[in-house]
Amino acid sequence: MKKELIIPERIRHLPRDGWSWIDRRFLREHATSLGRDAIFLYFFLAAVSDKHGLSFWSDAAVAVRLRMSEKEVAEAREELEVYDLITYDSPLYQVLSLPERYPPRTGTTEAPTLLGELMRTIAVDDATAKERTKRSPRSPQRGQ
Repeated sequence: MKKELIIPERIRHLPRDGWSWIDRRFLREHATSLGRDAIFLYFFLAAVSDKHGLSFWSDAAVAVRLRMSEKEVAEAREELEVYDLITYDSPLYQVLSLPERYPPRTGTTEAPTLLGELMRTIAVDDATAKERTKRSPRSPQRGQ
């Protein structure tokens, strides 16, 4: 396809104070393995980071900017860390060079594909077990 400028007077230019970029491989090779919030957080971090990929933002500040809860920010960050796309040492983020490609998330597998999903599964199983314990009558203690 031949590309021509639609609005030539609106060509993007590098800003005077700072810059950011997204490696196209992120979309082609990594985004398909991530949830929506993780992709959103990755774009945000890429936009606010310096030339080394570094930025410092609190969960509260990120949550306000992205209109997410702090819990959603933490879960998205964990997902990006699991996929080796960022590293985090509160409050410092580093967007990392892209690792080798990961297989896309299908949703048809029985096993959790992310550490976060595994942890949520464990938490749900634990909560379910506690709920069952509450509903069932307690058996008498030995010696009573």
